[in-house]
Amino acid sequence: MKLKVRGFGLIIISSEVLCARRQDAHFATFQRMLMNHRLKLVYSMILPDEPVVIDAQLAWAMARPEPFFCCGGIGNTPDDYTRQCVARVAGVGLELHPEGVRILKERFGDRATGDRLKMVEFPIGCELVPNPYNRVPGFSIRNGYFLPGFPEMAAPMSRWVVENLYEIGDEETRWTVMLPGAREADLTNLMERIVAAHPDVSLSSLPMFTTAGTTQVELSLSGRPDLVKEAVVDMQRELESARIRSEPIT
Repeated sequence: MKLKVRGFGLIIISSEVLCARRQDAHFATFQRMLMNHRLKLVYSMILPDEPVVIDAQLAWAMARPEPFFCCGGIGNTPDDYTRQCVARVAGVGLELHPEGVRILKERFGDRATGDRLKMVEFPIGCELVPNPYNRVPGFSIRNGYFLPGFPEMAAPMSRWVVENLYEIGDEETRWTVMLPGAREADLTNLMERIVAAHPDVSLSSLPMFTTAGTTQVELSLSGRPDLVKEAVVDMQRELESARIRSEPIT
């Protein structure tokens, strides 16, 4: 039976990205993949290869309700800390995963010894995440899915997780209007009334300046189509009552 969730978190572990030695390719890929499954990217963060930082953020992510992906640091080189950090936060030890060992021996034959087998030394009690790129698996424990830092591996592995383990999300719609000449500060009370009356609809406000130097605000409502429809009626009534001009954005 597939699980129903509103979305996933994303943790990228890479000091190379933070110091600009590499450009991140995970964020956009995961964002598109989740959108195709009608799921949200609930949060995203990039962490350095520092165990203290990784421990703290994994503890935070594991305490949250939504599942998350974590990319990077699951190898067996001295700067790979993710497996050890996950085990520490989960309160378990590390062991060679029997199925992982079988996969590596099938993949590498006589070369599947010593350091190479450490690639499947995972937290006790975890499950494997298949890797169609080179067959070296990732793993999952609690609400986390731990994948390699290589985007060409992480992308198909995460897609397998989403497509095989999770339901497609609910259909959503978005209604957006531009308010020429408006200022966000003058709309606060109006927006608070809409949020209070429609708690299951997401409201976003984006203030901006035009090239002429005047102000305008882009207002959006998003969520389930029937709920957004109800919220739009109230929003339009509020705007008309306040004599605020609005222009629909398609």
